[in-house]
Amino acid sequence: MRFLATILLALVAITPAVAQKKVGNGQVSGSFESTSIGYVNDKRLDAAPEDHFGSNNYMKVDYNNGRFSAGIQANAFLPVLQGYEDLADGYKFYLASKYIQWRDKNYEILVGDIFDQYGNGLIYRSFEDRQLGFNNSIEGVRAGYNFGRYVSLKGMYGRPRLYTEYASSWVRGADLVVSLADICGIQDKATLSLEGSYVNRFQKLTLGDDRDKMIFEAAGLDNPNLNMYSGRLNFGIGGFYLHGEYVHKSKDLNLDAVDGMATNGSAIFGEAGYSHGGFSIVATYRQLKNMATRASLYDDGTGNAINYLPALTRQYTYMLANLNPYQVYALGEMGGQVDVCYSLRSKENRYRYWNFHANFSTFYNTFSKRAMWRDINFDVERQWSKKLKTIFLFSRQEWSKSLGYQGLYASNIFVGDVTYKFDRKKSLRVEVQYLYADRHDGAYDYEGDWVAGLVEFSLAPRWSFFVQDMYNIDETKTNYYSGGFSYTYNRTRVQLSYGRNRAGYICSGGVCRYSPAYTGVNLVLTSSF
Repeated sequence: MRFLATILLALVAITPAVAQKKVGNGQVSGSFESTSIGYVNDKRLDAAPEDHFGSNNYMKVDYNNGRFSAGIQANAFLPVLQGYEDLADGYKFYLASKYIQWRDKNYEILVGDIFDQYGNGLIYRSFEDRQLGFNNSIEGVRAGYNFGRYVSLKGMYGRPRLYTEYASSWVRGADLVVSLADICGIQDKATLSLEGSYVNRFQKLTLGDDRDKMIFEAAGLDNPNLNMYSGRLNFGIGGFYLHGEYVHKSKDLNLDAVDGMATNGSAIFGEAGYSHGGFSIVATYRQLKNMATRASLYDDGTGNAINYLPALTRQYTYMLANLNPYQVYALGEMGGQVDVCYSLRSKENRYRYWNFHANFSTFYNTFSKRAMWRDINFDVERQWSKKLKTIFLFSRQEWSKSLGYQGLYASNIFVGDVTYKFDRKKSLRVEVQYLYADRHDGAYDYEGDWVAGLVEFSLAPRWSFFVQDMYNIDETKTNYYSGGFSYTYNRTRVQLSYGRNRAGYICSGGVCRYSPAYTGVNLVLTSSF
């Protein structure tokens, strides 16, 4: 019954909006997204929540009329999905964001909830990711002004969102970009810019002056103000580019610190890349020290952040390659990755080509000086004809559950992926995966070996059917299976599936949150207009 109620809610929300795209001289657009799970009792997992149901829903509407725009978003947890309990305690309906904005040729101003980023996001990024249950927008005001193509300046002030409420802090910041290439008149030959940012977080005292003072002094904090500064350089010429950024952060608390004392923070980021023809190479380096910046010192959780620290490792979509993704250690890590691609195309037949890709990433704990992560991988994609495409991937991942203090587990992952198109509408895709764990003195690394497979049949542009399974051969001997279908009509897509899901990390854009194991029916509905 709750699944039917969710579908009805979606139809009620979408139907009238689709019929009213034009409002005066403006345009209305929007979207609806719903994820609902009916949890069932599974003796193998023993993980069904008491309510046996969860539903996260998001409705967004925007209005644009020339230089004016406005928007609103409402979220409803009916109740919140398992694993997202930090968002709400059971049932919750609330206004998630709202804004009005005016854009002119050289300036803009926005009042409401702000989504923005300074530089690489090391000191500030406010964004929404529904898969992660993440929304750290800033409720306040943002203004920006462009002095021709030479200088761009913007600033913001407000309070950050913390789950369904707002944090007990205030954030202000400014970002400056100076285009030296335009100033020197070489913009047609190269890009060159100097950039800088400043962000301040003022922690509002909520426990009473005496108690707050005791907490601050015990941790070595001088005052409730946190200041962060960033300097950046961007340069590009021909197929070569170079990005660099340095960040300084004043004393701040970090829950991962062993002694619980506040310390200064810093970050170094560098990226260089080159591309020519079908060849490209990108090398990235990053070093972090006490860079987990919370929106509020009184709260915790994945969403309690005002900066962006994604894992700079290859992001996989294959099941076994994504079993144990790297988790950023913001208290002290250093490392990076190198990514190389080469494409070999047939001049006679555009349906025949080779794509070669290799990647290496590694990160070290700056305190223990030991590796926490290492991944060397490559894949080869071959388009044999208009109908047949194959992919082979290998990845050797070495990772630590103890931040490098107790050595590394090692996994060797093999993936075969075949897609065959029968005609313009019908296609079949098959995945076969195997994970071979290293052995030490006859013992398996972590959970041992795994096998996995997927079969997907598509009837474009509307239907898609799939079944998949992931099985641990050695340690748990547990199947994690699922099957389902999706149906797409115009801009509406419905997906229904059933299966057993392994506990682990759900990642999006290099940021992850932990998801508990469950078995159940999953309904996902998305629509836009």
